[in-house]
Amino acid sequence: MSSFIDRRHLLSMSGAAAFATLGTGLIGHTTASAADQSTPKLRYCFNTSTIRGQNLPIEQEVEIAAKAGYTGIEPWISKIQDYKDSGKSLHDLGKRIADLGLKVESAIGFAQWIVDDPEKRKAGLETAKRDMDLVASIGGTRIAAPPAGATNGPKLDLLEVAQRYNALLQVGDAAGVVPELELWGFSTNLNRLGEVAMVVTEANHPSACMMPDVYHIYKGGSSFSGLEAISGHVIPVFHMNDYPAEPPREKINDSARVFPGDGVAPLKSMIQTLVGNGFSGVFSLELFNPEYWKRDALEVAKEGLDKMKASVESALS
Repeated sequence: MSSFIDRRHLLSMSGAAAFATLGTGLIGHTTASAADQSTPKLRYCFNTSTIRGQNLPIEQEVEIAAKAGYTGIEPWISKIQDYKDSGKSLHDLGKRIADLGLKVESAIGFAQWIVDDPEKRKAGLETAKRDMDLVASIGGTRIAAPPAGATNGPKLDLLEVAQRYNALLQVGDAAGVVPELELWGFSTNLNRLGEVAMVVTEANHPSACMMPDVYHIYKGGSSFSGLEAISGHVIPVFHMNDYPAEPPREKINDSARVFPGDGVAPLKSMIQTLVGNGFSGVFSLELFNPEYWKRDALEVAKEGLDKMKASVESALS
């Protein structure tokens, strides 16, 4: 058997088959149980949207993530840009992040790389390059790539989207930052797990990867069982959250997200599937709940980490 299995093959396999293949050791995994593979490899990251309503500068967001006990942070590009525009050194910010024991696991930007209009798409790639340079300046190596600009309007051809994602990945090659194809459940485009998986598969690039999200999988109408068909190796960062039973799927929005374990999402089986399929990356807490924005930011960050870890430990025990 070949010593190399490409991501297209892994994406196309069932979860059980992928796990069995990985168990041969071809990609460095064994057939040990999910629990045996689990917690030491997983990392916990703080997406700063969780305390966005407190309107803190990025320096304070970094301090809070470190004090709360996270090992990673996922800042928003707008905050990094504000820091730079204030005349402060991005190098110094990156050093501060590293000195606090944090890693910039990802970042949140909204470049319109996917749109049909060629001029707007060209401008979107320029925006992506600028955003990636900001991320690289503080030590980051990944950035979210959502379908910004294509959330309404016509359904795009997925093979065209794959070519556009390839172009974005090439921009990332030059910047040293990998764009993670992000699922947005409310969007017309890339709102289903299968769509995102197809684009990653057909992008024809070794760094192609995806960024799923508990809330967005639910909002977009995909079943969590779809994760069984996706290799964990193409998911470097997974946005972690939960959602309540009400309002229903068609009416729910970002503000309804709650701490992991406080809702009805099938987190236990989801986590078991992810780890069983080789996921050993980052769970990043991403919430937009206005009730949490009324609270002390450090308290919210700590509770979020505790509940995220508890959900993982419960699933893998």
